[in-house]
Order: sequence, then C-alpha cells, then structure tokens
Amino acid sequence: MGKRSAVVAVVFTVVLGLMTAPALGHAEREVRFPAGTGEVPTYRKAPASPRLVVCKPESAGLIESYTGWLRTLNERLLAECSYRHVQAAVNDVTERGTTIYVLPGTYREEPSRAEPSPQCAALEGQDLLTYAQQYACPNLQQLVAVFGDETPDDDDYSCDSPRCDLQLEGTGREMTDVVIEGGFKSDGTWAKLNGIRSDRADGFYLRNITTQLFEFNGVYILEQDGFVIDRALARWNEEYGFLTFASDHGLYTDCEGHHNGDAGIYPGSASPLNGRRHSIEIQRCDSHHNALGYSGTAGDSVYAHDNTFHHNSAGVSMDSAFPGHPGLPQNHATFENNLIYSNNVNYYGNVWDGTCAKLPRDRGHERGVVCPAPPVPVGTGLLLGGGNDNNYVHNRLYDNWRSGFRQIWVPAPLRGENDLLKFRDTSHRNRYTSNAFGVAPDGRTLPNGLDVWWDEQGDGNCWQNNTSSWGAVKSDPATLPNCEHPSGWTIFTPFGNLLKVLAALPCSEYGRDKP
Repeated sequence: MGKRSAVVAVVFTVVLGLMTAPALGHAEREVRFPAGTGEVPTYRKAPASPRLVVCKPESAGLIESYTGWLRTLNERLLAECSYRHVQAAVNDVTERGTTIYVLPGTYREEPSRAEPSPQCAALEGQDLLTYAQQYACPNLQQLVAVFGDETPDDDDYSCDSPRCDLQLEGTGREMTDVVIEGGFKSDGTWAKLNGIRSDRADGFYLRNITTQLFEFNGVYILEQDGFVIDRALARWNEEYGFLTFASDHGLYTDCEGHHNGDAGIYPGSASPLNGRRHSIEIQRCDSHHNALGYSGTAGDSVYAHDNTFHHNSAGVSMDSAFPGHPGLPQNHATFENNLIYSNNVNYYGNVWDGTCAKLPRDRGHERGVVCPAPPVPVGTGLLLGGGNDNNYVHNRLYDNWRSGFRQIWVPAPLRGENDLLKFRDTSHRNRYTSNAFGVAPDGRTLPNGLDVWWDEQGDGNCWQNNTSSWGAVKSDPATLPNCEHPSGWTIFTPFGNLLKVLAALPCSEYGRDKP
C-alpha cells in the first residue's frame, strides 16, 4: 500500500469509528432527473384564457378594499367563480395552458381532508409513496395535488395531461390575501404533509399565494422540467417552505419563506449539469427566521443572486452530507450579490426545553416557534459542507457571530458512500472572490466573528479580492490561498486540519428526537 493509500485508510477507519450510521435527511422516493428539454414557463398576464376561478364566501368583502385595476379584475373574476376549492378546479382542467385564479380568502380544502378510501387508507403512515400511489391517492398527503403524468405505470415520466403548463395564481393585493392552510387534526397532529404538490407537471407556475402549517412542505415540486415560484410565501411549516427536487428549468423569484423548521428555500438534487448551464435560478427572495435560509443538499447548478438570507440559525447551507439524494456530491452552484446577515437565531432551545415534543397544535408555530430539523452551526452566514466547483462572488456577509463563510469537508461515508476511492471527493475547486465582510449596505460596521473558517482540506480552493471591516479578512487559518496559488494536498495534508474535520462529525447525529 502506498503512503497516500495508507493515510486514507487510517482516516477512513477513524471516521467510520465515529459514525454509528450515515447522516439522515428527509426521505424522498426514488427519482430520476428530467430530460432537460423543457424551459422556464412564462407568466400569462391576467385575465388569461382558458381559465377557471375559485373563490370563498368572504372573497367579495375582501375585494371591496381594493382599488383601481385590481378591484376591477377581481370583480370580473368573481362573477365567473365556479369553485369553492382549489383542488376541484385542478381536477376539472381539460386544456393545457389553463390558468386557475384563486380569489382572496383562506382555503382549507375540506374535501381533501375527507376519510380516504380503503385502498388509500392502507398507505397512511407510509411516507415514501411511489408516483403511482400518489397519483391514485392525490390528497392522502397534500391539500392541493397537481399530477402531470397520466400513465404512472409506464417508464415515460413526461407530462402528458391537461394539467401541464398550469398557472395557479392568487389575485390578492398581498401574498397573504390568498392562503392555503393545513393546520391540525382534532387530535393535535398535523393535518397534511404538504400544501401544494406539483409532481411531473412540467410548466407549473405558482404566483401570489401563501402556504402555511404543513408537516413537510408548503410547496413541493418534484421530477419536473419547468416551474416558477413567483411572489409566493411559505411559513410555519415543520420542515421546508419551498422544496423543489430532481427538477430542471426552475425559477424562484420574489418569494419569501419564514419560520420553517428546516429551510425556507430548498432546491434539492437540482439537475447536475456540471457547469453547462444553470438548472435552477433563485432571485430577489427573502428567507428569514428559519433553521436555514437556504438548503442545497446536492444543490447542483443553482444560480442564486440578489437574495437576502437573514435572522436564521444559519443563512445558507449546501452540502453532500445526506444519503438518498441523486446528484451527490454537490457541485457548480453560483452565489452572487446576496445579502447574508444576522444569522444568529438559536432555535435549539425549543428542542431542549421540550417545546418541540408537544403536539404540533400546542407548540406555537404560528407565533414563531421553530423546531429545527437539521444540525447547523448557529451564527454562520454560508456553510459549504462538502461541495465542488462552486463560485461565491460579490456577496455581502455581516453580523454573523460565528463566521461569514464556513467550508468543511464531508467524508463520503457520511452520505452512505463507502468506496475508498471516493472518500475524499469533496471539497474542491471552490472560489470566493470580491465578497464584502462586516459592513452593511448603509455603511454600518457589523463584523462577523470570523469572515472565513476553513478546515484546510480540499484542492483548488481559493479566496481573492475580498474586503473586510477588520481591515484584512479575518480567517482561520490566518492565511488563505489565493486564486493564483489555490490549495493543494500533500502526503502530510490530504485531509486538512483533522481536529477541525473531526470536531464537525458529531453534528451529523443530531435529531429533534435525540438532541
């Protein structure tokens, strides 16, 4: 055995000895990436045709407070209203490119809460349903279900139903004028897993709607080629605000996520395009008061720009730490011109004091209680936990009490990969350039604890042309490699600073049920 192989074997043994099992993330069914032949859908201005209209008895009164064009539009649509429930309108779509207008009101979708058929009841308690099972029981786990593949038993995943290119739009003045609410059953448990689920429904466009109080996701988009989340709000959910998974040609724009137990925004397992183009774009979104502002397990080929991530436990995380996510290890994300600040809110006290052990109804989610699902280093602006070929440029990070940027290696066994040759396959070739640390946009000095913390592992990593309120960038290690001379391994340093590496591993075993 050569010297390098011997060193790898020793560290491999140490890591496995510290791990009782791979880190666990949320569960997903087995998926595959879309073909990538679609496109980002285009918004259809109101009043678009063909259309269906949904309203509530209170809609007319709420519309009276509107003025001008918005009131005229809502009054016209109110006269056309034929549905009281969003799911009923979705079920009645007969033509691709339909727009469903949802007038102001709170939609609890009572028919979606009815007792399931015996066939569907047999699936209750089983989180991982196949697409065919979801298609057969569309409201078993979600209030509003949009399924695009009408032939679930064949090997063709493409959207072949009238619900392709569906636009679902609230007509209120604010995002909170149209609310889809899950809430709780009479026994105090969560009523539904998901709010809106769009599954293999290519071209789905969601606009101007709030989803709240769901056990898993406010909005869930899966195996989809083409989607937009536009001016939508997701709040008070047990885990994610917006979760898009195994999807391509996606756009989040002007969205907001807050008080979610995991991330406000999660483009998980985005199509791995290896830098050829971006699969998901996220712009002008505001994610705050979550455990994480942004999560990106296998968040490949994501372009996030002009967003704000603030007052979370940690602002941004992208990683390769969790098994069962296609596209690992994470790679080729670009973060540009984002504000990442004041991510110091410690929600773990809600776990330790027993609040999160209460029935969901009794915790106070709608009052701002967050029960954190993932282990995150509180006080961190942006964490890269095992990722390659990422580019961080022109971001502003300040008032993050632990560190602005934090980069760590994630040994492959943490994601269930025990091939010795892949043991050290993160974190390499990440570039941090022209970022500003410790100064708010208005010029106030609000330093980070450290600007950069790095475990000193990985090849081709570099930091250059960054500025800091400390004068020079304050980092650990004190000297960082620049982009003319990026990091590189030697036989003595293939794993960076092992004390730093090993100190991070116990976090992988955190869970709300075993804090």
